[in-house]
Amino acid sequence: MRRLAAASIAVLLAACGSRPPAPDWQVNAHGSLQRYEQAWLAGSDRAAQAEFDRARRALAATGQAGLVARAELTRCALQVASLDFQACPGFEALRADAPAAERAYADYLQGAPIAADLLPAPHRAVAGGADAARLAAIEDPFSRLVAAGVAMRAGRASPDLLQVAVDTASAQGWRRPLLAWLGAQLKLAEQRGDGEQAARLQRRIALAAGQR
Repeated sequence: MRRLAAASIAVLLAACGSRPPAPDWQVNAHGSLQRYEQAWLAGSDRAAQAEFDRARRALAATGQAGLVARAELTRCALQVASLDFQACPGFEALRADAPAAERAYADYLQGAPIAADLLPAPHRAVAGGADAARLAAIEDPFSRLVAAGVAMRAGRASPDLLQVAVDTASAQGWRRPLLAWLGAQLKLAEQRGDGEQAARLQRRIALAAGQR
């Protein structure tokens, strides 16, 4: 099973292997969150929103704010991985009742200083700032993209870090973050006056976007 946003869905993943069979809400929320992630990364907004709404309803039925907070953090992390630096009002509405680890991860995604030991394991080594080498050492590709997005948000993204992010999104076939990171590379090439590189990136962006 593909591992995405481990900090947000760990409880649901654990539930899938339980005996007796897991309650319907766990199965439904887990499946919907996975489909939501897949649709978001592919750039399918309508499908993504529908699946997220299903997952959130299933989780909210438990009355457990921590579970719903994890789902909202999944959405926040996906946005950061795709260089979409909006606020996360869905999580903020639950912050007061969310566990400390969830609050720390939310702060990390927003670029705020946090205690690294509260973060999901893949992010602890880069909590103080990620360079390309430390980023590339993160085994999970989604966590790698999230860490790259956090670095970008903080203004610490080097050209090498941008390339790691592009290569990660490309290898996974994740269209939405790939287009975002290629766009960041294009902006940098244009700022440097590198017309040849800019033209190459424009062609790659058109290809990834499905243009003919």
